[in-house]
Amino acid sequence: MNRYSHCGINPLRIIFLLSLFLTGGCLCAVGQIVDTVGGEEIKVDTDSVRREFDRGPYFGLYKDNYFIFGPPVGQPIRRDNTNIKFQISISQRLTRSTLPLGTYLFLFYSQKCFWNVLQNSMPMTDLNFNPGIGLTKPLFVRNRFVGRINLILEHESNGRDGTASRSWNRVSLSGSILVDPQVMVHAKFWIPIIDGSENPDILDYCGIYQMGCSYTSLNRRFGLSATLVKRKGWNLNYNTIIEFNYRIFKRDNQYLFLQYYNGYGEGLLAFREFHSQLRVGLVIKPRLFSDF
Repeated sequence: MNRYSHCGINPLRIIFLLSLFLTGGCLCAVGQIVDTVGGEEIKVDTDSVRREFDRGPYFGLYKDNYFIFGPPVGQPIRRDNTNIKFQISISQRLTRSTLPLGTYLFLFYSQKCFWNVLQNSMPMTDLNFNPGIGLTKPLFVRNRFVGRINLILEHESNGRDGTASRSWNRVSLSGSILVDPQVMVHAKFWIPIIDGSENPDILDYCGIYQMGCSYTSLNRRFGLSATLVKRKGWNLNYNTIIEFNYRIFKRDNQYLFLQYYNGYGEGLLAFREFHSQLRVGLVIKPRLFSDF
């Protein structure tokens, strides 16, 4: 039995069944996407998306911004096994108009933290810093916005020194495609540049690529997503993330949020440790869809 065999679920089966259920067994042609902002329905087509990029604010959200709390699955809440996990993720557009090939230059920054609020002094035990710079290209088919692709040079580290130091860089290519107004599939591949002397085996735990899909209800009130991160090796060894969100008030962008993480690499400091953690809290999501 290898060190991955106790993950407890088959993530490939989960992602396949979820995709089959959400798409009704087929990939439908992308129709007119409708977003709801302040109770008003706004059609999302080529012109509106380009206006959003060209005239919209330079500063905005990148990934989900959440604040969640919970214990390991199947275990009682204790001081040493239950924590708060939160993420702050933003983007800054650096170009007003498009660059060659219809791209835009962005700065990205995400910060993830694990906060042991039940322990004495409530220490923040692991902070992960993830800045990046790269190009984003919105995709259109027949005057329909169908997603975007990103090419990003990014760094991730935990700001520690000595044996607690964790650090790596990667050139990542990601894409998010709307196969239906309610269903999105996404994937991310990267070329790693590992410069941390304390984590030469990070790909064995944090992975070599990821893929997933998400569903949003027609009224934009709730959503469901599943993401698989493939760890290095030929085995079916995946880190699995399943999330559910429900919009609290129709006119607001705050959601009740549930996240299940199963696998390794949830945080950099303890990336070699297996976690099966269920947390619940609040999330603020970017408009249209989040990056992963």
